[in-house]
Amino acid sequence: MPDTPKQKQWKPNARDAIFVVIVVAVVLVLSLSSHKRMTKATPNDATHIHATSREQCMHCHSAGGVRPQPKGHTKEDQCFLCHAQPKDWAGKAK
Repeated sequence: MPDTPKQKQWKPNARDAIFVVIVVAVVLVLSLSSHKRMTKATPNDATHIHATSREQCMHCHSAGGVRPQPKGHTKEDQCFLCHAQPKDWAGKAK
């Protein structure tokens, strides 16, 4: 009967520990950054309940409007991708 070589038992070393720390850090960063965006909620008032298009939003939030968007605000055409709809919103729910 031929001798079978004994398998070497795995023993963790410093490289393994560093790898585990990096994996845990990446998972932690991804999980903490994946929560809901922290944008301002849309007020639950008569004006915002009936605003269902970007044009309606931009009536007040354009550069010359009553409450313009802040500098650097995205030019995305769908306001409710980031901003939560008011509680009694008249538009289609997400």
